[in-house]
Amino acid sequence: MLLQRTLTALLLAPLVILLILLAPNGLFAPIVAIAFLAAMWEWTSLSGFQDTTLRGALVALTAVLLALCWWVRDSAWWPLLIGVGVAWWVLTGQWLRHFAFAAAPTRENRLIKLGAGLLVIVPAWVAVVSVHGSGDRGQWWTLLALFIVWAADIGAYFSGRQFGRRKLAPTISPGKTWAGAYGALVAGALVALGGGLLLGLHDGKLAGLLVLSVITVVASIVGDLLESLMKRHAAVKDSGSLFPGHGGLLDRLDSVFAAMPVFAAGMLLLSL
Repeated sequence: MLLQRTLTALLLAPLVILLILLAPNGLFAPIVAIAFLAAMWEWTSLSGFQDTTLRGALVALTAVLLALCWWVRDSAWWPLLIGVGVAWWVLTGQWLRHFAFAAAPTRENRLIKLGAGLLVIVPAWVAVVSVHGSGDRGQWWTLLALFIVWAADIGAYFSGRQFGRRKLAPTISPGKTWAGAYGALVAGALVALGGGLLLGLHDGKLAGLLVLSVITVVASIVGDLLESLMKRHAAVKDSGSLFPGHGGLLDRLDSVFAAMPVFAAGMLLLSL
């Protein structure tokens, strides 16, 4: 499985990097939207919606919301939406503490999970497009944000395998450990340090980026756990089967969905 995951990552990562570095923001935004909408399709299934026509309509609704967000991109709505995304992930921490909340397959719970999906997808898209379009170095900041998340994932995997004993959230994701979380924080901070130096940050700005990287990694872990909770409620192993060894798009983007609003908000606060 590790070999399969590695080969898939080696194939996909260069494509993502090229998209970030070469595509103008006006092209980057719709391409990312397509990927996020595909993840929303998987989310509707995890939420308990079975009818494909209805699921398609919900994805279309999400597409309309993204289009509206693009229409107001130069207004105060974007920082507000990023803030909504950050607030949502803070609130999600409480949901993770109450595993049984919205677990029953009722109409009300399906609607709760649909609303959660919109709060996951829409602010994350706004955040990643905002970072990508933030000046001449927006592409590099976007890449750094993803590298932090990817490094955290790798650090968590190997640290957890080597030192993992105490479970982080055994009811939600039995494979995750506190040692893995610590490894994720260290790996993410190291990447942020290197990236910050390459981007010319020093002193207070660099220290601020390191703090931001830690908070971003914490958010990415929460994002991963929320998707694990959704899969537990739906009694499935993966959100999809698009990528060999990786599952579906939602399985690959869950951490990014949570990390990007936090990273974007931090950039605004630190004036990066």
